[in-house]
Amino acid sequence: MNHFQVELRLLLCFDYIGTFVFAISGVLTAADKRLDFFGVTVIGFVTAVGGGTLRDLLLGDTPVAWMQTNNYFWVIIAAVAVTIIFRRHVMKLKRTLFLFDTIGIATFTLLGLKKALLYQIDPSMAVLMGLSSAVVGGVIRDILCNEVPLIFHREIYATACIAGALVYLLLSNIGIAEIISETATVVSIITIRILAIRFNIALPRLINN
Repeated sequence: MNHFQVELRLLLCFDYIGTFVFAISGVLTAADKRLDFFGVTVIGFVTAVGGGTLRDLLLGDTPVAWMQTNNYFWVIIAAVAVTIIFRRHVMKLKRTLFLFDTIGIATFTLLGLKKALLYQIDPSMAVLMGLSSAVVGGVIRDILCNEVPLIFHREIYATACIAGALVYLLLSNIGIAEIISETATVVSIITIRILAIRFNIALPRLINN
């Protein structure tokens, strides 16, 4: 098995993890809006695959990943079922939606960035690919649930994804082991998001006088 095939398998693992946690994020948001089972499933689905769909279309990797196998469908169904069955327990956890959404954007930022680099996209464009891969699913989720997308809030969201992507590029360029670079990327995004919420750090508003 060559390096490219190993990387693709690793990306697939990240894709399944991100799909699962983003589906949970979508289900929790839909449940708060009191949607029925079908509505909850649809929101979970589009949240999970929205960013990946845009990523693959922009990279010219078609059919997009979730259309090439039914594994994504079953991962999403499993996430929907687990969230519904254990919803009372899940909702008791503090800021559960925030947690799953943060894990989702961290995972998909890394996934989108690495996949773009494997397709020999310029690193600056690969960072944007990681960002779009991370946030588009959440944007679709929030729009369908009649919420202002988190990416447009003052809180640190997209900025955390960009910072994490830059961490990966920096560590990779200086020869740090791949697993360390990947772990540092995910941890940095999650840490930035948690610190931003904990200490109420936000980008300045643009105010017209």
